[in-house]
Amino acid sequence: MSTAPVESVYLDNAASMAMRPEAVAAMVPALAVAGNPSSLHRAGRSARRHLEEARESVAVNLGARPSEVVFTSGGTESDNLALAGIFAARRREDPRRRRVVISAVEHHAVLDPAQALVADIDDAELVVIGVDADGFLDLDALRGEVEQNAEDIAVISVMWANNEVGTVQPIDDVAAIGREYGIPVHSDAVQAVGHIPVDFTGSGLAALSLAGHKFGGPQGIGALVLGRDVTCRPLVRGGGHERDLRSGTQTVAGAVGMAAALAVATANLELESATVAARRDRLFEHLLAVAGTRANGPRDSRRLPGNAHVSFDGCEGDSLLMLLDAQGIECSTGSACTAGVAQASHVLLAMGLPMATARGSLRFSLSQTTTDDDVDRVGGVIGDVVARARAAGLVTLGGRP
Repeated sequence: MSTAPVESVYLDNAASMAMRPEAVAAMVPALAVAGNPSSLHRAGRSARRHLEEARESVAVNLGARPSEVVFTSGGTESDNLALAGIFAARRREDPRRRRVVISAVEHHAVLDPAQALVADIDDAELVVIGVDADGFLDLDALRGEVEQNAEDIAVISVMWANNEVGTVQPIDDVAAIGREYGIPVHSDAVQAVGHIPVDFTGSGLAALSLAGHKFGGPQGIGALVLGRDVTCRPLVRGGGHERDLRSGTQTVAGAVGMAAALAVATANLELESATVAARRDRLFEHLLAVAGTRANGPRDSRRLPGNAHVSFDGCEGDSLLMLLDAQGIECSTGSACTAGVAQASHVLLAMGLPMATARGSLRFSLSQTTTDDDVDRVGGVIGDVVARARAAGLVTLGGRP
């Protein structure tokens, strides 16, 4: 006798959200017609019109000018363009500009290109600013670094909101430090856009990255919002598209879908954020009822509304993940896997968590489609799942056996 498959509860929205119906509806007509937005005939002009209307919509909902929106393939490309492009432009203007300053909790889309610059350029230097136990940037350390080395710094990059523990950085303060010393500040806002208020002009940033699929748009489309007065060299050349910063035929349907999703997310931001945050807190109650569990990151308004990140003593995150998946609950770990060897999250280690605690962590990320029943499904199984993971003997409360 066969049993019906368990209906999944999807709680990995920070990795990728389901597309909003409005984004799907906007994309379908654009997918059904021909036309390269660089062509001069009627079909090309029609494609260009849709592309520019999408650009205008994205700009309006981010507090930017349309000319500042550079479409890319997503957040990773946008981060790479900002880091490498601004560094190269600033270095060309002044050879002394050899330092890149980032926080210790950046996504690998910022961390890796920053490290690559140092590896590829002989005198380049990467400066990493630490964070406190909740993941907040040490602003005093940042200011001290800038005051001491202002003439050597090419670019500063600090994420708006952390993808693992949900900490929302004081990005206006970071941008103000950069402006005071004439240093462009970029922010990876991939987790922030569509979930908390984001105003590019009001923030004072020089550049900002976003990705459509993080707020209900399609995968494979994003943007770098780049101030008109910020110099940046392209990574991809070949046709002069997107202000000569990102050559290649634009994905019109993707841009249209992303713009539609952002418009809906922005219009409903206050209500969605409050609803999602309430369900997140309900989830925290379930999770923290399990003995030997701790929440990571702030527990106030300085946390992303949909983020719940916890560590379970005596467990391996990967084991918890698979046990939950068997129960139809889909979330993510705070670790990455390199060459088959689990690595503790650099974010959690930077926050001062012990290695064993960092390795036993899970991230649950909610969206506007998450229900109370979804949250309660987790509450109904999490105690048993943790007990089974601990009993498996992969990790003991006192360390590895």
